[in-house]
Amino acid sequence: MSARSKARKRALDTIFEADLKGISIPGTNTNDETDIEVTNYSLDLVKGIKENQTQIDELITNSLKNWTFDRIPRVDRNILRIAVYELLYQKDVPTNVVISEAVSLAESLSTAESSAFVNGTLGTISKKI
Repeated sequence: MSARSKARKRALDTIFEADLKGISIPGTNTNDETDIEVTNYSLDLVKGIKENQTQIDELITNSLKNWTFDRIPRVDRNILRIAVYELLYQKDVPTNVVISEAVSLAESLSTAESSAFVNGTLGTISKKI
């Protein structure tokens, strides 16, 4: 697993927990400084999502058809937040990589239908950006 893949997973853990608890997104835990690249990218993701959450959530909401933002499974919602942040602000990451990484997270952490939902939603969003 690449450093950025690990960073995305760490960021997902952080924002998922905040979403579950209904609290503001905190910083990530940096006590395990085993890989500075993972730590730095994870921190960038969490900070960026926290600062731009309203815009990110609006983009996700506006891309949904016959579905509401609150009905998206929590893990999928947060996978989408990470991917949308990367699409908007991490210009060094190609769109296909962002979508592939998000689909991979959905496949490993969510429902059988989630990967297709995440893929379709990000496809719609990437065309708008």
